[in-house]
Amino acid sequence: MKPLDPRLLRYSAAARGYLAVTVALGLAATGLILIQASLLARLLAGAATGTGLTVLAGALVALVGVLVARAAASYGGEVTALRAAAVVKSQLRRRLVDHALRLGPSWLARHRSGEVTTLATRGLDGLDAYFARYLPQLVLACLVPFAVLIRVAFADWISAVVIGVTLPLIPVFAILVGLHTKATTQRQWRLLARLGGHFLDVVEGLPTLKLFGRGKPQAEVIGKVTEEYRAVTMSTLRVAFLSGFVLELAAALATALVAVEVGLRLLAGHMSYQTALLVLLLTPEAYLPLRAVGAQFHASTEGAAAARDVFEILDTPAPASAGPDTPTAAPNLPAPVRHVSLRDNTIKLSGVSLAYPGRDRQALSGLNLTIRPGDRITLAGSSGAGKSSLLALLLRFAEPTGGRIEVGGVDLTSIPVADWRRQISWVSQQPYLFTASVADNIALGQPEASPQAIVRAAQAMGAAEFIEDLPGGYATEVGERGLRLSSGQRQQIALARAFLRAAPLLLLDEPTAHLDAVSAHRLEEAIATLMADRTVIQVTHSQNQTRDIGRLFTLDHGILRQASSPCLTPAPALLAATS
Repeated sequence: MKPLDPRLLRYSAAARGYLAVTVALGLAATGLILIQASLLARLLAGAATGTGLTVLAGALVALVGVLVARAAASYGGEVTALRAAAVVKSQLRRRLVDHALRLGPSWLARHRSGEVTTLATRGLDGLDAYFARYLPQLVLACLVPFAVLIRVAFADWISAVVIGVTLPLIPVFAILVGLHTKATTQRQWRLLARLGGHFLDVVEGLPTLKLFGRGKPQAEVIGKVTEEYRAVTMSTLRVAFLSGFVLELAAALATALVAVEVGLRLLAGHMSYQTALLVLLLTPEAYLPLRAVGAQFHASTEGAAAARDVFEILDTPAPASAGPDTPTAAPNLPAPVRHVSLRDNTIKLSGVSLAYPGRDRQALSGLNLTIRPGDRITLAGSSGAGKSSLLALLLRFAEPTGGRIEVGGVDLTSIPVADWRRQISWVSQQPYLFTASVADNIALGQPEASPQAIVRAAQAMGAAEFIEDLPGGYATEVGERGLRLSSGQRQQIALARAFLRAAPLLLLDEPTAHLDAVSAHRLEEAIATLMADRTVIQVTHSQNQTRDIGRLFTLDHGILRQASSPCLTPAPALLAATS
């Protein structure tokens, strides 16, 4: 780990003011240390020679004032450093969330969400030690030894030479110990991220684990990882304590060397008592910041390791489909289109291919499809055929690796993502409900909707009856992921959410796949209402799972083919598709 990671400063411009104050207070503390040593040497020498208290009263008052000022500078430096840490953590968390949104669900699917959560919470909290302890001490370690060395040189050049020769021993030992602890600290953080991620995954999947009787084995896995983390943590602490002992021993030996040569020359009459006291008081201060920075280095490594992982994510390039309105968009994209209406414009996919990193075959291959306003399209195919990948392209969660998607003759990548997604409603297989009220979940895509509009949307989707039977009606908290509701009720709320938004393009990803026949029949009736005056693309495993499916297409290993539909088909003018 580098002594000072410049990326932390680059990503935390708002904290530079606090850091500047911390450095200024460090400079003030350095000056106060020199003044304190001089006043204390004068007082002790005066007391030893029998100088009266009235003569020393001024120096004594000044010493008390210096001590108070030094305590205030230390306190102020720590407060401003903690505020800097709070600003940096806040900025890094916001940047991490914003960049994760730009990277999209396809990136998050390749990373354990629990580890990312641990990184953004417990991991970045470790930066408090970095900014409040390590960074101020690093500033003092750069300033105090040189200031002390210069002051001692003016008082006694021989002692200054001894201090100057022995000072480099402290950072040399600290570097050697740091190289030894680097791997241990990184392993500690990796185990913590693994433990946090696995624990979150287990908690989220606890009902399924209990159902299949796999709760105990997962508890054993957590216990094993916890034990590994305990062992690595104790190993890190052991190394930290040993490194502290090494640095303390080196500083003690160097201080003893100065004390011996000062004592011998004092006995020989080659040095005054006050000068000897000044040298002896300042010598420990020269080594103290270097010893302290070595100790604080270990306390800050966890936060710095977490910050490095955050930087790796922030340095991951976002796909071009993130849109030109985002900072990571490619500079050679066409000029942004202010508005493209999906009620009037055709979506055309020409030779579109999609390949995911680390996979041997393409998810989609040479796909050609024209979607006109008002079309009804059903995509059928087995799991892994590419149905959800096609929806991901239309949702701009993924970017085509080949071919082109146009909207009204305009390349899709030139349309701002926010403008595009405002015109889309998406109902997934397992819609996400937040820990909020039923009304808030329905109004997620239309937060300014009135209570009356929310009720109408619920009534249209057949959800009003069970919502009114809930203890708090529309104000009832649905719990995390809507676990207080059944699968069918969650789907109805998701459909009400899509109905309220009234977007011209509706994407349905097997909304009735996991429901019983009665619930599926009710949802299909709600979906039929939802389809009115919209372009609809519905995904299903089987063409027999849904009614009024319009034109039917099958996807097989990423290849799109048109199939004959046994159901009622809209007029041919509604759909033009080639494969």
